[in-house]
Amino acid sequence: MRRTHFLTGLVLMLCLLVNTDAHGQLETLIMPGEVIEGHIEIEAKCKSCHVAFERDRQSELCADCHEEVGADRDSGMGFHGLDRQAQRWECANCHTEHEGRDANIVPLDESRFQHKKTDFPLTGKHDGTECSNCHEPDSKHRDAPSDCLSCHESDSVHGETMGTACGDCHTPSGWSEVLFDHDTTEFKLVGKHQSTTCLDCHADQTFTETPTTCYGCHAGDDAHDGRSGEQCENCHQPTGWQDTSFDHARDTSFELIGKHALLTCDDCHSEDPFSDSLGTTCISCHLEDDNHDGHFGESCDTCHAPGGFELVAFDHDIDTNHALHGAHVELECLACHIEPVFEANPPASCGDCHEEDDPHSGTQGATCQDCHNENSWPDNVFFDHDLTRFPLLGKHADSECESCHESKVFRDAPTDCVSCHRDDNKHEDRFPDDCATCHSPVNWSQWRFEHSAQTTFELDGAHAYVECNTCHRQSLDVQIRLGSLCSDCHRADDVHNGQFGSDCGRCHSTGSFEEVQQIR
Repeated sequence: MRRTHFLTGLVLMLCLLVNTDAHGQLETLIMPGEVIEGHIEIEAKCKSCHVAFERDRQSELCADCHEEVGADRDSGMGFHGLDRQAQRWECANCHTEHEGRDANIVPLDESRFQHKKTDFPLTGKHDGTECSNCHEPDSKHRDAPSDCLSCHESDSVHGETMGTACGDCHTPSGWSEVLFDHDTTEFKLVGKHQSTTCLDCHADQTFTETPTTCYGCHAGDDAHDGRSGEQCENCHQPTGWQDTSFDHARDTSFELIGKHALLTCDDCHSEDPFSDSLGTTCISCHLEDDNHDGHFGESCDTCHAPGGFELVAFDHDIDTNHALHGAHVELECLACHIEPVFEANPPASCGDCHEEDDPHSGTQGATCQDCHNENSWPDNVFFDHDLTRFPLLGKHADSECESCHESKVFRDAPTDCVSCHRDDNKHEDRFPDDCATCHSPVNWSQWRFEHSAQTTFELDGAHAYVECNTCHRQSLDVQIRLGSLCSDCHRADDVHNGQFGSDCGRCHSTGSFEEVQQIR
C-alpha cells in the first residue's frame, strides 16, 4: 500500500515537472496561507520568493524585490545593515508571510526599538520625540526625511536664505547652541565682537546681507554724530571704543597730559575733530573757566598745571618780592589782586590792601605791622602803650583796648580819669575831675589825699571814718569854704538847740558826742 502511494506521488511530481499549468495548480493547493495585501500580485508565483529545495536562498529573492533593504545589508547602512542580527538572519526569521491579508509582517515595538541602529541616531532634543512626529502613518520608516529643514521648516527664522543644511551651525541640543565658525567668513570676530550674540548684528536673521564695515553696524553708536567720517577703524579698535590707535601727542602738536588725557574728543572738538582748528593756548578753551576774569592774563600755564586748576605752580615767595605769611597764605589770589595782575602795581605796605579794613581810619599810619601780625588783626597785638602820653599803670595795664578806645581812633581817647570813670564816680561830681589827686590807678580804695596835711581841718576821732560826702555835700569845684566850728556841720545834731553856743568842743570830744568833758 505504501509503495502504491509513493509511486502515485512520484508520477504526480513528474507530471508537474512536465506540465506547467499543473505545476501552478499544485503550488496553489499546497500554499500554507494567504499572503499580505502587498504581495497579492505574486501570491501564485512561488518562485518569486522560494527556490525549490534551497531554502537559504530565499533572502536573495527578497532583496531582489526590496532593493533598498538589500543595498543597506550590502553597505552596512540603515537598520538592516547596522543591526547585526538583521544583517545575518534570513528575512523570514522576522518577516513571516502567509498569515493573511491583514497580517503585520513588519512587527515593531516602538518602546524597545533602538534608533541608534539607523542612519539617524536620536540625540539631543530628538531623543524622546514621539515616532509619529517624524514617521507618517502608512509610510515606510525609511521614507522619513533626515534633513533638518524637512521637519523644521516652520521653525526656521532664516527663511530660505541659509539653505537646508541646518546642521552646519545648529545642534540637536537646541537652536541656540550654534557651532558656526565665523572665522570661515570674510569677517572674523575679534575683540568685543566675540561676545556679541548673532542677533546683535544679524537682527533680521539674514546673514548674507550683513554689512562688514564698522559704520554699517555702529552708526547709531557714533559719538561723533558722523562728524569724523565713517572710517571708525582709523582711531578705534574692536576691543572697545575707548581703545584708540590715535595718538594725540604723535598725530597732533598738542600732547594730552594731566586732566586733558581723561577728556573725550567731544569735550574739545565740538565739530569734526579732523577738521577743527583749535587753539593750543589754555585760554582758547578755558575762557569761561577763568576764575580770575582775565586779571592774570591768558598764560594760564604760568601758574596752573594740566593736572588741575587747583595745582598751582606759581610760588609767591619766590616769584614776587612779597612773601606770604600767616593768614595771607590762605587767601585767594583775587582777594588782593582786584585788578589785572600784570597791570596793577604791587602793594608796598599793609595799608595798600587793608585801607578798607583799617579800623583806625588811617590815624595810625600805614605801617600796620608796628602793632599787628599777619595771622590775625585782633590776636597778639604788641603795641607798647608806655611810648604814648598815657602809660598804662595799675589796673589800666589789664584793661582791653576797647575799654578806652571805643572808636579805634586811639588819638581821640581822653587821658583824664573822669572821662572813662564817670559812671564809677561815687562822689556824684562833688569833687574835681582830677581823680588822681586822691586815688591810685592800682585801686580806688588806695588813697593818696591827706586831709590833715592838705587842709586846715585835721580829721581825728570819729571824723576820720566819715565819708567825704557827709561833709562835702556840694561840688568842690565850687569854692565853698566849710566852717571849722562844730555847729557848722552838727547844727541839726545839737540836742541843746544852741543853748550852749556853737563851740561843742568845750564839752564834747571828736570821738563821740557821748564823751562829755568838764566845761573849762
